[in-house]
Amino acid sequence: MSFEYRFDAYKAIEVLVYIAKKIPDVYRALKVLYFADKEHLGQYGRLICGDSYVAMSHGPVPSGAYDLVKIARGDSFNFIDIPVHEAFVVQGNNIITQREANLELLSESDIECLDAAIQQYGALSFSELRERSHDLTFASADENDFISLDAIINSLPNSEALLEYVKNG
Repeated sequence: MSFEYRFDAYKAIEVLVYIAKKIPDVYRALKVLYFADKEHLGQYGRLICGDSYVAMSHGPVPSGAYDLVKIARGDSFNFIDIPVHEAFVVQGNNIITQREANLELLSESDIECLDAAIQQYGALSFSELRERSHDLTFASADENDFISLDAIINSLPNSEALLEYVKNG
């Protein structure tokens, strides 16, 4: 069974601004989003931004959010004219926010899971984050391939109920 992702770039911008206000490091911010997404999926049955994940050498990476980072860094062309530079730029390894996050685009549950992931994972070193993110979800895909939503769900404690919810929801 395979489920689809529905990436919301506008929401992802707000999520990146929200995280970067507390954790400006690109790698750590993207890992915090990964752990927040897993928690949110397990508790609420959906990913925060609907992002898809790629199994890269240093762990799972949210593909759409990383594309936004590359646009802000100047490494990628903004094909869909998303207002990334109005929200943040990337200098070196840091996300430099240009404004506050628009919290109207984030639900209470989004903020709850983002804050929990920031608290739990935000201060970890690169190597600690790398080790923790090389989990069963990461192992389910070949390097540089997309990780299926099924694999993320199957890594969660309530996977059977969640699979049923996502399948029928």
